[in-house]
Amino acid sequence: MTALAGARIPLALADGDELTVDGLVLRVRIGTRRKRFALTVETDATLTLHAPLGRPVAEAEGFVRGHRDWLVSKLGLRERTRPLNPVKRLVEGEAFRYLGRTYRLAIVPDSPTKGGVRLVAGRLVMGRDDAEDPDRARMALVDWYCRVGRVWTAGRLQPWAARMGVSEPALEVCDLGQRWGKYRPGSEGREPGLMSLGWPLFQLPMHLVDYVVAHELAHVRISGHRADFWRLMGLALPEYEERRTELDELGRRMWMGQIE
Repeated sequence: MTALAGARIPLALADGDELTVDGLVLRVRIGTRRKRFALTVETDATLTLHAPLGRPVAEAEGFVRGHRDWLVSKLGLRERTRPLNPVKRLVEGEAFRYLGRTYRLAIVPDSPTKGGVRLVAGRLVMGRDDAEDPDRARMALVDWYCRVGRVWTAGRLQPWAARMGVSEPALEVCDLGQRWGKYRPGSEGREPGLMSLGWPLFQLPMHLVDYVVAHELAHVRISGHRADFWRLMGLALPEYEERRTELDELGRRMWMGQIE
């Protein structure tokens, strides 16, 4: 049975409606310049029906039914690749990863000179005052990943830049949301560009961090992801496809900053 949200089924679709067709629930977005129906499966697995203005509900239902197999396959793909990012607890022994290795959290009384998070004798050490404040703790952990990530990458940048045949860009490690990295060219070639790496990247094994570094350095020469970009990647890193696949799989399981 097909129904629109609400007690009465309108004759034409309206922007913001919720359309249910054979168990599939879709948000309706009306485009005044749109001439055809279209479907998108969003990253959170919600479904959107894009429709021209004034089209009848029955026509929309027929369009969705005609593309049901496509929608179901895309939903399955989204489910297989959706993020599985864990939530961390600020308790003794909680596990955090750095360059592929696991380090346990040690909570200690704050010293007179608060040093934030630091790695000591194989333990990730945090002061009790920080651990008792989730916002402060997250900031301290992110700051630590940014600091150690930048130091580690600085030692890898020159060899990879030489392999790519590009000049070294400026480097920063920061919060990029769900992105692992990005490259921004300098102004009119007078300044070095800026390579930004997301701090969660440094939980991954070294060879995957290297892949992201190489990927962003390739953008120094080639913007976008055309065939010539991947040819350059293949010359510098022949196994880049295997690393990209591994990054997609491991990356969706990394901690992205959520604190319980």
